Amino acid sequence: MKKILSVIVENEHGVLARVVNLFAGRGYNIDSLTVAPIPQSNYSRMTIATQGEPHVFEQIAKQLNKLVPVYKVIESDNFIEKEMAMVKFPIENSLSDIDALARCYNGSISNVSDDFIVATIIDRPARIDNFIKGIKRYNPIEIVRSGVSVIDR
Repeated sequence: MKKILSVIVENEHGVLARVVNLFAGRGYNIDSLTVAPIPQSNYSRMTIATQGEPHVFEQIAKQLNKLVPVYKVIESDNFIEKEMAMVKFPIENSLSDIDALARCYNGSISNVSDDFIVATIIDRPARIDNFIKGIKRYNPIEIVRSGVSVIDR
């Protein structure tokens, strides 16, 4: 079962290590981890995507709430999920084909150089997966994904 937690923490050193160690101690892998400061506050938002059993998530959420630097743990099945991917293609590819495909996935061409075309896509993680499957024939050189970001509806 896939689960996403949005964790509001104090913006201080060592918090990330403490949260990650909580998952590692339970033997769970973190599929995606995004951390960024919350504007005009002393807090950061950690968005953690993982997979596992529901009862273990309950334990993790309870233990997260006990950590001193954790302000709030948000568990929801009603998150809006977005992820970003940047893909570098050889310049030999058709710019219009890559642009058309990127636009189908809420993306666009973000950079063109003498050697490469870079497309940036922002969409749900499953649609990013589909985009990556669809571009294989264009021989991507490099693919970089940001990790999921969420906001409650």
